[in-house]
Amino acid sequence: MELPGNLVAWAITRHELLRELLGDPRVSRDFRAHWPDHDRVGHDWPLSALVFLESFLNRYGEEHRRLRRKVTPAFTPGRIRRMEDTVRERARALVADIAAAAPGREVDLRAALARPLTMWVICELFGVPEDLRERLGTVMDAVVDTTVEPEEVLAQQMELLTCLELLAEHKRAHPAEDLTGDLLLPSDGEPLPHADLIGTLLLMIGAGYETTVNLIANAVHALLAHPGYRDRLVAGSLAAEEVVEESLRLDPPAKYVPLRYAVEDIDLEGVLIRKGEPILVAFGAPGRDPDLNPDRPEAFDPDRASKEHLAFGHGAHFCVGAHLGRMEARVALEELFTALPELALSEEGRELDRIPSFLINGPLRVPAVPHPTG
Repeated sequence: MELPGNLVAWAITRHELLRELLGDPRVSRDFRAHWPDHDRVGHDWPLSALVFLESFLNRYGEEHRRLRRKVTPAFTPGRIRRMEDTVRERARALVADIAAAAPGREVDLRAALARPLTMWVICELFGVPEDLRERLGTVMDAVVDTTVEPEEVLAQQMELLTCLELLAEHKRAHPAEDLTGDLLLPSDGEPLPHADLIGTLLLMIGAGYETTVNLIANAVHALLAHPGYRDRLVAGSLAAEEVVEESLRLDPPAKYVPLRYAVEDIDLEGVLIRKGEPILVAFGAPGRDPDLNPDRPEAFDPDRASKEHLAFGHGAHFCVGAHLGRMEARVALEELFTALPELALSEEGRELDRIPSFLINGPLRVPAVPHPTG
């Protein structure tokens, strides 16, 4: 398929093929080592911020594993469980503000709950100072828009790098026990190279923020669009975890994640991907693969027996923040629908505008009425 910038890549959409490919050592994310044509595109390319990111995401083999080990300890299931009470307190406060809306008044649940909750969590984890948080969130939202012109791409990237440089400077001046502080500590006697520090901050903050905002927005919208399931969640006969997993299967927040490259020629069921050719992972597709889910794969059904998906990836690059994202979404659903059991969409059946992004899958707004009048 043709990507923005007239670049052609192989798109992998089938669940089994994608799972096989994600665990295959013949596939790399290291553009310098394994994509000989990487210099054909410039940094004004809409996908360049992710494709050319200096972080463990775009490393291969032992180098990837070594750099990844610096961040994985912060995201263990035990640490995430210990964070839940504070995340719940924050979600409850945001929901209380939503509940204060007058009868019949519309509230955008993305702006009022999904975005501020996720931004607060990721900023607390990385020690982002209060005066930088909204600026950072605004530019993160802008960077995932893959429809903008090259001049705007460069301006957004410069603003994002400025925000991350300010964060690094702040943490050097004000050391604390947070993830940015951890990244600044020497490892094996050597500090993390500055480009890798900024790239890792971009990756971890951006991925932890954008994907979870859209996971929460997609899950909330799915429940509101299917009020029978909303009522069962309120009554306690449907667990929030089931809703989260079905949302991840049906509408994963990461739509496409570019790029990977063939380390050598790869034969995928008769299709030859030649050494050095770029590969596009279509994370939005495998949960809807009829070979995996033959029973109404396009339908939202949190009761389905198998909700298998690849929304967090597979293999060496499996998302380190998967436990955190799941917990945030579950807590958001529990707090929202406990406080507002009659929460309803403003216009039932209305198609929501989507984020103008090749990378991210989610609604621009989730307009709802906390206290319906009719």
